[in-house]
Amino acid sequence: MPQPMKQLDPGASPQEWFGNELRRLRLEQGLSAKELGRLVQVSGDMILSIEKGKYPSCRRDVAQRLDDILRTGGLFDRAWPMVFGNRDAEKKRPDADKPPTRGKESPAQASAGRILGRDEPTPRPGSHEPVIRRSFLHLSGLAAIAPLDLTNVFASSEPSLPATVKPSHLDQVLAAATAISGMDNELGGGGMVRDVASRAMQWSAGLLQAQCPEHLRTELFAAVSRLGIVVGASAFDAYHHDEATRTFRFAADCAEEAGQWHLRAKTYSFLARQAVWIGAPDDGLTYAEKGLVRSDRLTATEQAMLHTARARAFGKMGNVRDTMAAVGAADEAFARACPAEDAPWMAYYDEAQHNGDTAHALFDLAVLAGQDPGRAARRFDTAVKGHADAFKRSRAISRTKLASLIMAKGDPRQAAALGHHALDEVGRLTSRRAADDLRQLGHFASKHQTVPEASGLRERIAATVST
Repeated sequence: MPQPMKQLDPGASPQEWFGNELRRLRLEQGLSAKELGRLVQVSGDMILSIEKGKYPSCRRDVAQRLDDILRTGGLFDRAWPMVFGNRDAEKKRPDADKPPTRGKESPAQASAGRILGRDEPTPRPGSHEPVIRRSFLHLSGLAAIAPLDLTNVFASSEPSLPATVKPSHLDQVLAAATAISGMDNELGGGGMVRDVASRAMQWSAGLLQAQCPEHLRTELFAAVSRLGIVVGASAFDAYHHDEATRTFRFAADCAEEAGQWHLRAKTYSFLARQAVWIGAPDDGLTYAEKGLVRSDRLTATEQAMLHTARARAFGKMGNVRDTMAAVGAADEAFARACPAEDAPWMAYYDEAQHNGDTAHALFDLAVLAGQDPGRAARRFDTAVKGHADAFKRSRAISRTKLASLIMAKGDPRQAAALGHHALDEVGRLTSRRAADDLRQLGHFASKHQTVPEASGLRERIAATVST
C-alpha cells in the first residue's frame, strides 16, 4: 500500500514553500517524481527531496528546467535567489559584473548560436561580453583557476599575451594539453604537473581576450576547451575540487562556443565522475545525462564513456537495477566503437579503460548491495592487464580496487599480494585519488587482524599514505 505523502508547511521555510509549489504543479500535470526527474535530467529522489524541503542547494539550472517543463512562467527561477541563492556554492562573487581591463584590444566574441541554452542569457547584438568574462573572469580573474601564489610568478616568468591570436598560438595550447595529459596519466595531478597545468591555463584562457581573426575563432575556443579539460582533470586528481569544477565548466562553455559536441561530452563526463567521487552521485547523474543530450552526434566511444559515468553514479547510490542497465548500455555502445571516428584525445578510452570504469560501478554494487563481486573483479583484472605504462595511474587504481574487492569479499592473502603490487606503483604517483583508494584497501585489511599478510599490507599502506 503506497505511503501517504508528507504534509508540507509552506510557511515553515523558503525551501518548504518552493517544494510545496513544485509538488502542487507536478501533481496538477499528472507526473510522478520519477517522470518529472527524467524530463528535467535529475533523479526522482532529488525531486522528492526538493519537494520535502530537504535538498540543501538546488542548482539554478534545475529550477529553470522545472519552469520549462511545468510551464510556470519563470516562477522557480524568480524564487531561486531567495530560496537557495545564499546557500549556492556557485554564487557569483561581488565583482562579477566588473568588466575585464585589456586596454583597447578586441576580444574573441561569443556568438549567439551556441550548442544548447546555458544559464546566462545570450548577449544582445553588439554586446561585447565574451565567454571568458561570463564563466571565467567573474570568478575573480585568472587566479580563479591558478593558485594565487603562481599568478605573479607566471606574469614575471612567462611571455606576455599576444595582441593578436595566430595559428602558432593554437598549436601551443594543443601541445600543452597533450603534454599535461601525458604527465597527469603517468605521474598524477599533483606537484609539478599541477603547477605546469595552472600556468598553461592562465596563458591560454587569456588568449580569449586578445584579438582573434574570425577564421581562427572556433579553433581557439576548441583548443582552450581541450586544455581546460586536461587542467581540470589534473586539479581533480590533486583534490582541488572547486578549481576542477570551475575549469570543467569553463571548458564546457568554450566547447559550446566552438560548437564542439565531442569536447562538450568529455567535459560533462569528467564533471560526472568528479561529482560521484566527492559524494554527490545525484549531481553526477545529472552531468552524465547532460553529456548524452543529442547522443546521435557523439561517437559510440563517447556514448560508452557517458553511460559508464551514469553507471558509476547509480552504483554509488546502491541502485542495482539502474547500474546494471547503464553498464549494459555502456557495453553495447563500446561494442560499436570505431577508433577511427574518435578524436585523438579519446584514444585513452580503450578496452582497459572501459573495463576499469565499469568495474568501479560494479565494485560499489558488490560492497554496498551484496552483489556478485566476480563481475567487477574480472573487469578490474582486464584493466590491470591492458593498461600500458603511459597510464600508470589508471593501472594502479584498478589494481588497488581489485585488491580491495578481494580483501572484502574473498581471500585476504591473495588480496594482500595484489595490494603490494599496487603500492609499488602508487608510491611513485602524486595522485590523491590513488592514495584514498589505498586507504580504503587498508580499511578492508583491518578486518583481517589475524591474517599476517593483511596486517603487513595495512602497515605498509599507513606508512605510504602518511608521507
